[in-house]
Amino acid sequence: MKEFELIRHYFTEQIVKRKDVHLGIGDDCALVTPPERQHIAVTTDTLVAGVHFPLTTSARAIGHKSIAVNLSDLAAMGAEPSWISLAITLPEIDEQWIDEFCVGVFELCEFYNVQLIGGDTTQGPLSISVTAQGFVPFDKHISRSGAKAGDWLYVTGEIGGAALALQHIQGKVVVEPKYQDEVIKRLDFPQARILAGQALREYATSAIDLSDGLVADLEHICKASSVGANIVLDNLPIPLALTETIGAEKAYDMALKGGDDYELLFSVAEENRVGMETVLANSGNKITCIGQLNGSDNITTTLNSKPVVLNVKGFQHFSENSVE
Repeated sequence: MKEFELIRHYFTEQIVKRKDVHLGIGDDCALVTPPERQHIAVTTDTLVAGVHFPLTTSARAIGHKSIAVNLSDLAAMGAEPSWISLAITLPEIDEQWIDEFCVGVFELCEFYNVQLIGGDTTQGPLSISVTAQGFVPFDKHISRSGAKAGDWLYVTGEIGGAALALQHIQGKVVVEPKYQDEVIKRLDFPQARILAGQALREYATSAIDLSDGLVADLEHICKASSVGANIVLDNLPIPLALTETIGAEKAYDMALKGGDDYELLFSVAEENRVGMETVLANSGNKITCIGQLNGSDNITTTLNSKPVVLNVKGFQHFSENSVE
């Protein structure tokens, strides 16, 4: 099977066919029609084998994750996802692998009504690049730069489980069998918090998705908004698997610096806390208040109301900790 046969067989036919896609796969460009008075939010992420996922990761999980990490960026902006483009580099054409990869891609696209409208296929070391686009009403997007001192800091879901799974796969820790499926699912099948992001358009002053670790991503908000923050370690929503595997102290450390959670970290002004908590609770989203922003220029942590030394860094490419 050659390149164009591969495209026709695996990517041209799909369940989602949006009315705003005038021309999709099969031409030099796709043609789409955005709705009136909506910004188009655009994001691109690349996943490289051995860097963004272990080489043993299943094809279905790679397909799911390649879409989920992009939809998570849209969620952080409060956007509704619409279209994706997919560029995939394959060492060889393994039809069973591609079948499973497409299952992971298209089950998520179908769930969020997202249409694949184009892309590229090439031969080489395994990597996947996805560009995702979505809509957000004029002046309703959430950015990293709107936070104020005094705002409360929240996170969706739980954090640290994906990092624990990676440590387990790399043989650095041993997770009990009863927790293994749970944490590996957190790593391989992250959930984009699309509904939470859209609900937060009316309440959040800033937001970011957690890809590189809580502290590293919080630093982006603090820098963009010119604020500092204090994280209350006692309040971190840490999975039981994490504390039972490595103990409470190391669990705090992993929750602060571990990446791949793809939860939303966001800030809310005092006057909007009750309304936000009510709306997100009614939509089935678990949220936890983990601290507060302040007028300093740094990030601190407290435990049992006492300050503790913060000595963690998140993931960065081209740094000494950039090998996953």
